[in-house]
Amino acid sequence: MSSEPIHTEHAEEHGDTMTKKRIWNVFFVLLGITAVEFFIALYLVPHDVITYHTANPIYIVLTLAKAFYIVGYFMHLKFEKLGLIFAIIVPVLFIIGLILVLTNESHHWVDLRM
Repeated sequence: MSSEPIHTEHAEEHGDTMTKKRIWNVFFVLLGITAVEFFIALYLVPHDVITYHTANPIYIVLTLAKAFYIVGYFMHLKFEKLGLIFAIIVPVLFIIGLILVLTNESHHWVDLRM
């Protein structure tokens, strides 16, 4: 028997990719996105530079970007196999589509009542 430690490719892949430098890079990207969200919420919207109707979709997109970034790096899905990624992303896209369709349908019903 050899005395070398047994490593799987999966473990080495995670160890090679998430260094302290990478973690700090991810932190600063997330901090930057959050700063943009705060700037929109605390300056642009109150000073009527953009409206709530414009700001809300921007918030949603930025929040989804942060969520995918967190899932990708801190939950290590970026380093997983493609099948696992599709098992997570495809249902999320269907749920987002369902929410958009139901929102559109709800506006239709409100318009009918008027």
